[in-house]
Amino acid sequence: MSEPGERFQPSGQWQPPTPPKRTSTAAIALVTGSVVVVVVMALAFLAWGYPGFLRKPDAQADGGFWTAPASTTASSTPPVAVSSPVSIPGGRAAMPSRVKPLADPVTCAFTPDPGAPAPKKVALPPDGPAPSSGTAGVRLATSAGAIGLTLDRALAPCTVVNFLSLAKQGFYDGTSCHRLSVTSGLQMLQCGDPVGDGTGGPGYTIRDEVFPELTYGRGVLAMAKTNQPDTGGSQFFLVFGETRIPPEYTVFGSIDDAGLAVLDRVARGGIDSSKPGIGDGSGPPKTPVTFTGVTTTP
Repeated sequence: MSEPGERFQPSGQWQPPTPPKRTSTAAIALVTGSVVVVVVMALAFLAWGYPGFLRKPDAQADGGFWTAPASTTASSTPPVAVSSPVSIPGGRAAMPSRVKPLADPVTCAFTPDPGAPAPKKVALPPDGPAPSSGTAGVRLATSAGAIGLTLDRALAPCTVVNFLSLAKQGFYDGTSCHRLSVTSGLQMLQCGDPVGDGTGGPGYTIRDEVFPELTYGRGVLAMAKTNQPDTGGSQFFLVFGETRIPPEYTVFGSIDDAGLAVLDRVARGGIDSSKPGIGDGSGPPKTPVTFTGVTTTP
C-alpha cells in the first residue's frame, strides 16, 4: 500500500512524489471562493434540517434560524426530486415504551416565551398534576381527509395536556401543514404552525419528555422543537415512513390507519416546487393539508 503523498503506478513500481507546482494568485482566489460557497451552502442546509428545525421569526434580533442537532443533519442522502416515486413502507412500526414507568401523577409546568409571541392568542395549559396513564383521542379534520390520533399519557403526559389544551382552544383550526419530507430516513409531515412557514408557536414552551428507547417509525406522532432542550410548543410531526433521528423529540401518540392512508396520498402527491423550498428535499406538500376542525375525546 502506498504511503501518503506517494502515487500508485499501474505497474506496481513506486515513483517519487511529484514536487508541488507553484499555485498562481488566481488559482488561490478561485479555491478560496469555492470554499466560501461550500461553507455558505452548508450553513444554509443547517438552517433547516430534520423535524427539530423551527425557523426563527424574521422580527427577532439575530434574524437567523433555529438549527437542528448536527447528528441529524450530517446526511449524505441527496434531496429527493419532486418527480421521484415515493417509497413508503407498509404496516406500522412498534410504538416505543418506557422501561421505567413515570410517577402517576406527574407535575407539569409551561413557560411563557416573550421572545416569540403567539400569532394566535391562547391561554397556557394548566400547571400542576397530570395523569401518566390512559389515552385520549383526537380527530384532525383536514382538507386532505380525516386523521385520527391516540395520545398516550404514559409516554408524555404533559405533552398530551399541552396538545389537548391547544386543540380545545381552536389553536390548530385553519392552520396548514407546512413541511413534507419524503427522503429516505425522514418521511414525515410537519404541522402545527399558525404562521405556516415554521416560525410560529403558541407563545410558550413545553418540557421534553424523552427517553433513550425512543424510536420514530410509521404511525408515530411526535413534537418538533429547536436544537435546544425544552423548546417545543405547538408544532408536531406525523411519521408515515422510515425516519432515523436521535431520541430527542417527544413521542406522545400514534396515528390511525385511516390517517396513515391520508398521509400516504399526501406523500405521493409530492412537494410543491412552485413554493419556496428548504434545500434538504423537503417543502410544502403539493396536496394541501389544512385543519378544518379538531375534536377531542377524553
